[in-house]
Amino acid sequence: MTAPVFVVEDLPDLPGLRASGGPYVLDGPEGRHAVSVKRLRAGEEVVLTDGAGRHALCEVVGTEGKDRLLLHLTGVSEEPPESPRITVVQALPKGDRGELAVETMTETGVDAIVPWAASRCVTQWRGDRGLKALAKWRATAREAGKQSRRVRFPEVADAASSKQVAALLAKADFAAVLHEDRDYGSDPLATAELPAEGEIVLVVGPEGGVSPEELALFEGAGAKAYRLGRTVLRTSTAGTAATALLLGRTGRWS
Repeated sequence: MTAPVFVVEDLPDLPGLRASGGPYVLDGPEGRHAVSVKRLRAGEEVVLTDGAGRHALCEVVGTEGKDRLLLHLTGVSEEPPESPRITVVQALPKGDRGELAVETMTETGVDAIVPWAASRCVTQWRGDRGLKALAKWRATAREAGKQSRRVRFPEVADAASSKQVAALLAKADFAAVLHEDRDYGSDPLATAELPAEGEIVLVVGPEGGVSPEELALFEGAGAKAYRLGRTVLRTSTAGTAATALLLGRTGRWS
């Protein structure tokens, strides 16, 4: 079992910490979770990360009260970004299926998630409701990143319009729209020629599918339509399945 992961906003430099002569203190909500929920004890290992790749392997020295974990940092390092980078443009699902999609894509290994207000989305993010929904997606990515022992969490962008998605696709080294319509020309994603590095962008449409106008817009930006298999996946699971397929094919799971 790998060491549990905790998030710190400002990971200290190891030389500076050694010069201070004392242990590093993990407190606040993360410290409380470590002490009162995980019940970590002296001698156990934990990982501290800023969620952007920088992380430290630590040994628990002891605890203070219910929310202070005393740590000895044994090393600080930087995990480089993965290549090729995989971004999933996720149409807004109904209910809490958006958080489900973010959670499973994060656990699988996606690098970035872009919420997309597709024309056929029943859910629309507007005003305070939209800000709260976006905050939930970002919090889900953070928690799923910790749970899956990642030290570089996926970026969750602001909600994008179809024109903004098209601009993102135009810059990609490989751009795909997952489309299940058998009457529409599409190729299997499992046999697509993939880049060895750069940026891969996948578009996952809503339950009602990607509209003809959106397909035309995305194809004009250089994207092609692809399918995953014979069955039709829900929008909340298609991104995870496609990400897993690409991670295996690009060698990132080797």
